[in-house]
Amino acid sequence: MGTTAQLVEALNLRQLFAAENSRKKLRQAGYRAESHLVTFLIFRLATPVVLAIVVFVYSSTVFADRSPESMRLIVPLIGAVAGFYLPNMYLTNKVQHRQKSIKGAWSDALDLLLICVESGMSIEAAIGRVSGEIGASSVPLAEELTLTNAELSFLGDRRKAFVNLGERTGLPTVKSVVTSLVQSERYGTPLGTALRVLAQENRDARMQDAEKRAAALPPKLTVPMVLFFLPVIFMVLIGPSIILVMGAK
Repeated sequence: MGTTAQLVEALNLRQLFAAENSRKKLRQAGYRAESHLVTFLIFRLATPVVLAIVVFVYSSTVFADRSPESMRLIVPLIGAVAGFYLPNMYLTNKVQHRQKSIKGAWSDALDLLLICVESGMSIEAAIGRVSGEIGASSVPLAEELTLTNAELSFLGDRRKAFVNLGERTGLPTVKSVVTSLVQSERYGTPLGTALRVLAQENRDARMQDAEKRAAALPPKLTVPMVLFFLPVIFMVLIGPSIILVMGAK
């Protein structure tokens, strides 16, 4: 890893590929180590070159007699462009998959956090208890809460631990809870009341999201019904008549 890190510094890949934005997306995907950033930057540099070479060799051998010379020069360029975006596409997919898991279990985690806080637990004990219970529903969320609990122990500014949780997840629902936790730390406001309101709002948002998905089903089902259901219905209705007419002849 030392050689790749030196290569990244020598080629100034951190500035070329906007390393801070890449680091943020890597953390949202669950890759937090500095070595993950170095590996990602190396892949962003190498993937276009490798893919262009592979496409050029493939087009020059398999389609050598069936494609013009100009096409064999254009295809590697297309491969290089695809290779440039491929690492970002992979990372974006990982982020979306992780966020989907966290979002699906966040309502339950928020309810558990509210119960723990109202029972008299400190925020550290509550987060630790929730992280242990929520692992069966979402491993990514359990990891993030465990890391937040650890940061609360060793960071000088406790509010930074909550802010980091919002940045690592990148979800508005989590960031709203983080804002309440930060305000509670700063002004000493009651945390239970704020969590109760946020839990109710989150449940309402989930219900509205489910209603939106249900309302979007009829338009999505129109094409499958026209292609698959209506022909079968017409065959059932018209088939006997066609058989009778053919029998009469």
